[in-house]
Amino acid sequence: MIAASVGGSSRVVVGDAPKPRPGPGEILVEMRACGICGSDLEKVFGEYGQPSTRLGHEPAGVVLEVGADAGEFVPGDRVFTHHHVPCYSCHLCRHGNETMCDKYYETNLQPCGLAEMYVVPAWNVAHGGVLKLPDSVSFQEAAMVEPLACCVRAWSKCRHVEGDTAAVFGVGPTGMMHAMMAQAKGFSKVFGLDMNGFRLDYAAQLGCEAVGAADGGRFGRVLGGTKGLGVDLAIVATSSLGALADAIKMVRKGGTVMMFGVPAKGATMQLDVGMAYSKEVSLLTSYAASDADTRAALGMIASSQIDAKRLITHTYQIADSQKAFDHARTGEGAMKIVITK
Repeated sequence: MIAASVGGSSRVVVGDAPKPRPGPGEILVEMRACGICGSDLEKVFGEYGQPSTRLGHEPAGVVLEVGADAGEFVPGDRVFTHHHVPCYSCHLCRHGNETMCDKYYETNLQPCGLAEMYVVPAWNVAHGGVLKLPDSVSFQEAAMVEPLACCVRAWSKCRHVEGDTAAVFGVGPTGMMHAMMAQAKGFSKVFGLDMNGFRLDYAAQLGCEAVGAADGGRFGRVLGGTKGLGVDLAIVATSSLGALADAIKMVRKGGTVMMFGVPAKGATMQLDVGMAYSKEVSLLTSYAASDADTRAALGMIASSQIDAKRLITHTYQIADSQKAFDHARTGEGAMKIVITK
């Protein structure tokens, strides 16, 4: 079989790998669809803060083999698989910080999600990391479960009420998921800010008020659209620290800024702490997702509350992973890019 991995700076290697075999409690899955995530791009092209050569953590597929005592799963099951599953019993987990759990990082797919086949470890199988897919959910839609789950986790930390306003900085795939969630939660207005014209047009088609970088009056537009208050919630779905600074300025007094995008390792910025303090801004961060978040995300997709398939614009076969990653890096004419077998 073949699998993709980081081969060096800006390089994706697709090569032969031994077919994995499931041990006790494990399952072997044939990958049918796997999305490219921003953190995958950072591993290949950037300076990701969690170094790894593994690529692909948004896979869905079909169970091929089942190890002894693998529970309810049988060959032929259509499944989404979560790459990390926490312990749910340590101090961090008991405080709702499952993605900081040591066990969370010990669990992973072998060799990775961006492979023709991969093994799901027994811990994941036994602790909710494998979800059977309803017949109504396609494999490509299922590849959107993990990124949507990350959004679900971020939203669980934010205070909001029906009728609120939001600004999403960076309307790429996850940024648009955030916009969709705001709409589903009854927000009265969602501003989408980006420098990519294609994505701005896409955001406008999905009901956002698109605001481009060339729009010198973007602060005025947001303030005017919120009766001078500023938005209730600003979500920074980009690694840009400039966007984070703008979000703090655009959010209303007492509002919330969610830092969702992945910054470069060692990234620093100057912040007017006095302004943030006097405005009583709540600055939150959210990292990754737990298997509980994935269950909620799958439910949102299955119920059509979030129409994730509208965000998939391109697919590539695994053999063309380098082309897929190059395309995802530029974002030219694209939203979500999914790799298939």
